[in-house]
Order: sequence, then C-alpha cells, then structure tokens
Amino acid sequence: MAGHRTLLGRPLGRRPTALRDSAPRRTLRLSRHQEGARPMHDETTIGARLRALRRWRGMSLDELAGLAGLSKGFLSMAERGQRALDRRSHIAALANALRVSETDLTGGPHLGPDPVQSEPHAYVSPLRVALESNSFHADPVVERARPLPELVALMTGHVEKHRRAYDYITVGQDLPDLIDELHWHVAQPADEAAQRLALETLVEAYMCAAGMARSLRHPDLGQFAATRADEAAVLLDDPIARGKAAFSVIRPNAANWHRVQTLAERAADRLQPHIRDDRDVPVLGMLTLNAALAAAASRNRDAAEHWLNEAADLARRVPDDLKNNWQAFSKTNVAIWRVTVGVELGKGGGEVAELAKGVTEAKLDIHPGRKTCFLADVGRGLARDPKWRNDAIRWLRRSEETAPQRFRNDPKVAETIAVMLEQARVAAQGRELRGMAARMGIPH
Repeated sequence: MAGHRTLLGRPLGRRPTALRDSAPRRTLRLSRHQEGARPMHDETTIGARLRALRRWRGMSLDELAGLAGLSKGFLSMAERGQRALDRRSHIAALANALRVSETDLTGGPHLGPDPVQSEPHAYVSPLRVALESNSFHADPVVERARPLPELVALMTGHVEKHRRAYDYITVGQDLPDLIDELHWHVAQPADEAAQRLALETLVEAYMCAAGMARSLRHPDLGQFAATRADEAAVLLDDPIARGKAAFSVIRPNAANWHRVQTLAERAADRLQPHIRDDRDVPVLGMLTLNAALAAAASRNRDAAEHWLNEAADLARRVPDDLKNNWQAFSKTNVAIWRVTVGVELGKGGGEVAELAKGVTEAKLDIHPGRKTCFLADVGRGLARDPKWRNDAIRWLRRSEETAPQRFRNDPKVAETIAVMLEQARVAAQGRELRGMAARMGIPH
C-alpha cells in the first residue's frame, strides 16, 4: 500500500503539513458598518458611468459611437438614463472602445442597506482564501477532513440545492470548508477510486464557487475558481469532466465576445466524439447554449440561432427534467435560453412576451435559480417597450420574490430598474420601482 501511487503521483498515506487544526464551519455576519453601508458607486446607471468614463478619455459622443459601432442617439439617451445598457454586446463594445474593464462600466460589488442584498458578500473573503490557499501539488491546508462520502453528499445534496436557489449565504457557509477538505482527500486518498471521486466533486465545487463569485460581481475570482475546476478535470483525464469545466471557464462574461464564441464552439466540437450515453448529453448541451449566448453577444444572429437549434436537438434525447439533468439541461431550459438570447439580441416588448410563451413556467418551481433568471430576462425585455412597462414590473417583482439574493445583486437588472425609474411617470409604477431600487441599493 505504501508504494501505490495515485493520479498526482504521491504515495498513499502521506501525512500533510497542517496549517490549521480543523475545518470549522464558517458562520459570518456583516458588521454594523457593513449593514448600513451605502453603495460604493455614486452613479445610478451604467449610462452615468459611461458619461464619466467618456469624458475622462476626452471622447465626444460621435467618437465613442463610431468606435463602439453604436448610434450617437442611443448613447446620448443611455447617458441620460433614458435607455438601458443591459446587453452584453453593448457593454463589451463600449468597454473596448474606452479601453476599460466591463466592471468599470457596470459597477463592482457594493453593499446596500438591505441585508439580503449585502450579507452574501461577507462570504466572498473566506471563499477567496480557500481558492488561493489550496493547490493540487502541495500538502493540504487542513489536518483532518470529514469522510469523503459525507463531503460528496454535502456537495450533491445540500450545497447543490441551495446553489440552484441562488442562496449564497447558505452556500457560502459550507463551500470554503468543503473545498479545503476535498483537497485533503485528493492529497492522501484511500485509493485511486477515492481520489477520482474527490476530484470529480471538486470540479462541481469549484464551478459552484465560480458561479457565486461572478453573481456577486467578482468576475476575476469567478474565473480563478473556474480555472481550478479545469485543473481538477485535467488530472482526471476525462473528456466529460473537461467539458463540465469548460462550461464554467468559457462563460459569456469577457469583453472579447468573438473569442468567447470561438472557444465555446471548439469546446462543444471537442466533446462531441466522447458522448458515451444520454447522461453525458447535458454537458454538450450546456456548451452549445454557451456558444449561442456568446454568438448573440457577438451580434451574430445566425450563429446564435444555429447553436440554439443544436441545443434543442440534444434536449430531445434527454427527459425534460430540470432537477436531475446536469445544470438543468432540458427542453424547458433551452426555451429559457431562447428568451435570454433573444433579449441579448435586442428583442423587447411583444417579441419577448411571445418567446416567454414557449416556457412552461410550472416546471420551473423545482429550480428557483432557473426561474428567477427567466423571470428577470422577460422583465428586462418587456421594459424596453413603454407599452409593456407595467407587465415588466410584475415580472421583475416575481423574479425578486423567487431568489432575492440573486436578483438584488444582478447589474443587468439594476440597470433596467434604474432606467425605468428615470422613465417612470405613473405613481404606481414609481412606488413599485422605488421599492425594488431601495432593496438593490439604487439611489431612488
């Protein structure tokens, strides 16, 4: 047994160098200062930040419009808070033209007065520590770990359940210790099978960390976590695990959308020959959906439609089961992404309402995360047409009720609400919008 070597080439039974005695459950609360903090940015809309950045660069509206491929009239209205800058392609084009990051435009993480919006941010720091202090080629940072089956059950059960509900507070309490202890099992497993199971679970744990970090507006930390997922998948030397990690690494959040689209398409093509059975289909399906959204953000309407159709074909091979399919890939999920892609392509009002009819909403009750994103995307799309504004408010309110932590930290939703506030002329609209704005930390 002492001479047996595992995937990492280490003899079994090696003792780690302990950096701390145990892995206690992290339970954090915000300080009084944090609970009462105002947003860290003064600008209400992305357009207001755009105006400040444009003037800082010494550009005229004509110059910026020409570099970004957008109309001067549209940018003028956006800067005045009359049009929402909530399309990825617009934000990417403007960030490139101004030579700034997307976060400079959308605004970084902030703490508002609402604890549901702000408290999840308290768990980013311990998550960062877990990501930065663990390595696949060094001794684990903990001296002991819970049994591997218990950790696997925690990740696939409790943590996954709350991840799907975008409950970052509950996820944040468990995920850092879970990552620490899974690394312990990778470093000194009972056998190679145990090491592979620990690595497979780490792929999911790091993907969960990436999603949480990105949703709380820490894109660099999210990309770091996704890269760690890919490192675990490389050690497994399993194409399906690499495909899962690719879904997290090649996310539609980069400024160079053409590159993201190319990487997503290559990942899907690379995985295609390795699909062994229908259990692997959702991995390929989610990669095709990534490619569709990246194509939409690249303003390539034909490619976006192609990849949506590819995803629909794959969805016919698996049950329409958001609970048990990996990343909820299914016929219903493809219909949700059609809405997301449509909104990214600039559709609004009645067009978005028609796309929403393709989603059987009752099926989403089992997956609050998918439901809140669907409701928010429909609301954002409807808000683009003044005739649909009352309906937009109702859809957005329902999204907030479904997963408030996710909703109140979404910069695209914040941009829509801030612009609608500027546009509001009816008292009833204003009251409802001001309520959502207050909970998101938007000056109102």
